[in-house]
Amino acid sequence: MHYCLKEIFAIGIGPSSSHTVGPMRAAKRFVENIKRYDAIDKVTSIKVDLYGSLALTGIGHGTLKAIAYGLMGFEAEDIDTDQPYYSYLERDKMLHLGQVKPIAFDVDNDMILHKDEFLPEHSNGMRFTAYAAKKEVLSEEYFSVGGGTILRKDEMDQLSTQKFYNVPHQYDSCAELRAICDKYNLSISDIVLQNEVSLVPEREVYDYLKKIHTIMDAAIDRGMRGTGELPGGLHVKRRASEIYRRMKEKFLTNQQDGLEVIDWLNLWGFAVAEENASGGRIVTAPTMGSAGVMPAVLRYFQKFASHMSPLTVEEGVIKFFTTAAAICSLYRTNASISGAEVGCQGEVGVACSISAAGLAAAMGGNNQQIEQAAEIAIEHNLGLTCDPVCGLVQIPCIERNAMGAVKAVNSARLALQGKGEHFVSLDSAIKTMYSTGRDMSSRYKETSLGGLAVNIANC
Repeated sequence: MHYCLKEIFAIGIGPSSSHTVGPMRAAKRFVENIKRYDAIDKVTSIKVDLYGSLALTGIGHGTLKAIAYGLMGFEAEDIDTDQPYYSYLERDKMLHLGQVKPIAFDVDNDMILHKDEFLPEHSNGMRFTAYAAKKEVLSEEYFSVGGGTILRKDEMDQLSTQKFYNVPHQYDSCAELRAICDKYNLSISDIVLQNEVSLVPEREVYDYLKKIHTIMDAAIDRGMRGTGELPGGLHVKRRASEIYRRMKEKFLTNQQDGLEVIDWLNLWGFAVAEENASGGRIVTAPTMGSAGVMPAVLRYFQKFASHMSPLTVEEGVIKFFTTAAAICSLYRTNASISGAEVGCQGEVGVACSISAAGLAAAMGGNNQQIEQAAEIAIEHNLGLTCDPVCGLVQIPCIERNAMGAVKAVNSARLALQGKGEHFVSLDSAIKTMYSTGRDMSSRYKETSLGGLAVNIANC
């Protein structure tokens, strides 16, 4: 199933695509529906009910703030995160609904966390209800299903029959994707580009790729400059700037030890993950909790590996993104990228896999080598739990992004050592990842009820 580039690489604010970007989009869509029914002038109050993982870790993941932004009518891609909109809401207890009508809104009373209740459709459930006095105007349930994607309750069957795009090349498995490539003598990247330009003008495709690359680079650079503590109360200090300072010092004093590439990958992974944790502008790749992996691997290609590729840097970057998008579509079609559904193997694990595939492609790897790189990467992330301490995307998430970047580079390098022959197919690995996630206890799926979340700190 083809997922378009804007679905896979969405732009938003941290710290979580499923807990921040998705709920913000759901809230805004709900307000737009009120407007569509020409009822916004009648609304006097809004109630928000959060269920499952959104209720259990929503405070630490910024869900309440994101929903407030959505109710105000803001887009995640464009909101000025330096403006204290939420602070004004908490102080004045007034919300400018859809930038049209002020209504009374008390976060503590009008957003209800149902921590013991999971809606049957998905673990990231939310209900919005608008009232005119005590009369219900509109009520809708939404689910944040990963990567910032939302579905209303009546659309949940789309999880198995996802939005169908009329594109030249349809595929539901890596085997089908490879068969199409062989039939038409195309690369995986070619398939994605042909599908994309059948939907939007070619220039728009390349402009968007350039845009997300620019945002990823900017997130690295901001993260390397950032200092102080991350928000949330854990008193986690930002480490990227100190790592950067020490690396520069080592270079100036000629104290390199031959493993500096790993240090750089760690630095770049930390930088973006810390920006995400602080609520900065990030690109989902495939989620925000795993958003540091791909930028780190992509910068590795640019700084350390592009001279060994038969492609130019620009060509390699395009190959990287488009190939990663194809592999991500396979995960979204056959498994999940939601930590609340399958654990962190669906977030950092998938980020590692698609980044490995992208790097192999950028280095000139063939389709078999690309599949092998993706398979190696996910195989060694199977069973990875999502157990954020205090529900914050900080521990172990930040270090996990750095580790994911290192694993991705190693996976690609291993695959490129051979011709792409491998025993385990990517399709088998994806199926295993999904079944492992389904078997995993809910305590280890973004609920902060197990693992490090309970053994490290009592939040």
